[in-house]
Amino acid sequence: MYHAVGDRPTASTYGLSVTPGAFAEQLGVLHERGFTPLTTRALADAWRTGGGLPVRPVLITFDDGYEGVHRHALPLLASYGFPATVFVSTAWLRGRYDQGRAPDAMLDWGQVRELASAGVEIGGHSHTHPQLDQLDGLRLGFEVRRCREIVAAEVGTPPVSFAYPYGYSSRRVRDAVRAAGFTQSVAVGNDLARHRQGPHALRRMTVRRTTGIGEFAHLVEGRALARHFVTDRALTKGYAVVRRTRRATALAGSLFRGTRP
Repeated sequence: MYHAVGDRPTASTYGLSVTPGAFAEQLGVLHERGFTPLTTRALADAWRTGGGLPVRPVLITFDDGYEGVHRHALPLLASYGFPATVFVSTAWLRGRYDQGRAPDAMLDWGQVRELASAGVEIGGHSHTHPQLDQLDGLRLGFEVRRCREIVAAEVGTPPVSFAYPYGYSSRRVRDAVRAAGFTQSVAVGNDLARHRQGPHALRRMTVRRTTGIGEFAHLVEGRALARHFVTDRALTKGYAVVRRTRRATALAGSLFRGTRP
């Protein structure tokens, strides 16, 4: 799971960014070790139909829709013939739907179409990038459906893959994503994606500015994941408790006011 690719990202995206040089090295590791990248759709289709997979499949995904994916990542991906999936938050992209709240330089829709033409799968990542599990039912449905509608209108085909903003989801969120027409979704989890996780809870591993090439090699081989992500997993468990409490409080408040979530 990547985010921004660039030499000088903003402070808010720095930690979850990688330099173009680091990204090039990481693709080199995948190539040298015989990995075959797939789109999220291709992996899910193979699992769904029982179709064959290459010996060493891997997903290369980008969240949010940063401009550096087109400027820096696309030429490097093309040099290896590697596909990828970019999950876009439609209100963050430059153009008619832009609400001016993006954390860094974002793709415009012409660049999104160029990515799609180059074999990059365009997936959904909500409209305004909220914490979906904290929204009421109406807002949740809007965020997911609006994102899918805009991508379909701009790219020409409806997206079928979705990434949860911040990696957070719940059964209610997954049901809403499925109802909107997405057939597979990815979270974070910092673990290998496995068939038993189900099509709407596939896990990914975070690649950061601080991820060295040796650590990256361990991650893609599935080695020492618990050690690499021990802090992330502890924080995730803590956040889960906080988020359930917030949601329960919001639900109680809506019932008290006589509204429905």
